Amino acid sequence: MIRLTEACKRYRNGATDIEILRSVSVEIGAGEFVAIMGPSGSGKSTLMNVLGCLDTLDTGAYELEGKRVDRMDALSLARLRNRKFGFVFQLFNLIPRLDALRNVELPMLYGGVPSAERRLRAAAALERVGLGERCHHVPSRLSGGQQQRVAIARAVANDPDIIIADEPTGSLDSRSSDEIMKLFADLHRQGKTILMVTHENDVAAHAQRIIRLRDGRIGEAA
Repeated sequence: MIRLTEACKRYRNGATDIEILRSVSVEIGAGEFVAIMGPSGSGKSTLMNVLGCLDTLDTGAYELEGKRVDRMDALSLARLRNRKFGFVFQLFNLIPRLDALRNVELPMLYGGVPSAERRLRAAAALERVGLGERCHHVPSRLSGGQQQRVAIARAVANDPDIIIADEPTGSLDSRSSDEIMKLFADLHRQGKTILMVTHENDVAAHAQRIIRLRDGRIGEAA
């Protein structure tokens, strides 16, 4: 499903180019649950951003279902992100003034889904994560674990093939973390491809495979 070949990404710091990804090659099959691990500064978040079409390569190739993503323009990438990917972040990225239902509707709003259908699909996604009765609560009235469940509902509302999760349990206590990982396990059983950055070994243990990065290169894989 995903093939990254000799992928390089650099950022400029003053007069110096800093190489974040160094000739990274990796393949991920449809329906896989993959964890990406590595020390701070290893390039794992940059790799995740590239895979999720939030950032572009300097050199190398990125193929998704046989299509060269690295050759797409900004508009095509935006459409691909909205259609193929759902995103879950460590800090939830919910809009404070919007209730759970309207937060979940946002990706569909950008995707041009009609209002009535958006509301039905958002409500169904919240039911799916066990928050149907809290759909009209704003984030400040929800616990951290509940806010992350809203974020997961938002990620799956458009029925994407791939879930991108960047430290999804990093701000949660152990009980909430277990609940979130059970939701990811359910999504995986339903056929979703899940790519997850984490620094926690017990969280990574839920994945089928671990990709380890160090200094921008693929190291040990499990």
